[in-house]
Amino acid sequence: MLIGIDWGGTKIEGVAMEADGRELLRLREDTPRHDYFGCIAAIRRMIERIERDTGRQGSVGIGIPGSLEPQSRIGKGASSTWLLGRPVEEDLQDALGRELRVENDADCFAASEAVDGAGVGHNVVFAVILGSGAGAGIAIGGRAHHGPNNSGGEWGHNPLPFPNSTEVPGRACYCGRHGCMETWVSGRAFEAEYLAHTGEELKARDIVAKKRAGDRLAGLLWERYVDRVARGLATVVNTLDPDVFVMGGGMSNVDELYEDLPQVLAGRIFSTVFHTPIKRAKHGDASGVRGAAWLWKESYRA
Repeated sequence: MLIGIDWGGTKIEGVAMEADGRELLRLREDTPRHDYFGCIAAIRRMIERIERDTGRQGSVGIGIPGSLEPQSRIGKGASSTWLLGRPVEEDLQDALGRELRVENDADCFAASEAVDGAGVGHNVVFAVILGSGAGAGIAIGGRAHHGPNNSGGEWGHNPLPFPNSTEVPGRACYCGRHGCMETWVSGRAFEAEYLAHTGEELKARDIVAKKRAGDRLAGLLWERYVDRVARGLATVVNTLDPDVFVMGGGMSNVDELYEDLPQVLAGRIFSTVFHTPIKRAKHGDASGVRGAAWLWKESYRA
C-alpha cells in the first residue's frame, strides 16, 4: 500500500492507494497554520488512522509547500513560511519512526499527472498550479525533475515578463521580491485586481460569473489575467518547450482558460507555431496527494 500526504497551507490531505493507483481511503483536515509541530502531529495522526482503518501498513510520501535544500534538507522556498529553515524531513522521520520521502507539492502534482493523469504519453510535462498561490512542477519520463538546487519548476517566482508601466515594480511577494508571477496569476491575485478596481471583495468564481453575465470590467480583468498567464508560460515554451501543459489549482477550473489561453500564448512565444496541448489536470485537487504516494512507485514496481 502507498500512503501519500499533501501538506498544504490550508489543508492536509492523505490517501491510501494500491500499487496500480486504485484509492482505498482519503482523509482531509485543516492545516494548523503557523504551527509547525502541530502540522507534524496532524500528519502522524492521519497516517495512523489510514493504517488503522485499512488494516495495512504502507510506504509514506509527503508533498510540502516548498522544497528541501539538497544537502542539509532544510526547508526553503515555502509559501507556508513556518517550514522555512526547519529540518522538515528529519522531524517527520522522528515523529513517524520510519523511512519516508519528502518532495515539493508541485513536483508531486507533476509526477501524478505524468504517471496516470492528463500527461500520460508525454515525455516532458510542465504542470502549472494556479491556486491561492502559483507554481509549477516538471516531470520527465514520469518522474519529477528537481535539478541540483532542488529548484526545478519554481515558475511562480520568476518575474512577470514584458511588464508595462503599471506592472512595475509589481506587488510585494512573501519571498521578499516584487512582481513574481505568483502575485499576478494566482487566484488571490485575480481577486485583488477586482478589489483594486471596485473596492468590492469577491471570490474568483464570482468574478468569473460576472464576466459570463456580461460585466465589462470583469471581462477586461479576465483578459488581462489570461495575458499574464500567457506571458509567464511563453518563457517556458521558449526555454523548455514541454510536450504538454497540465493545469491545476482553482483557476484551472475556469473552462474559458482552455479556450482563451492557447491563442494568446501563441502570440507571445518566439516560434511561429504553437502546438502544445493545454490540459486540465485529470485528478484535480487530488493530484498532489496521489503524486506524494507515487514517490515510492519504483519500489513497488521492483
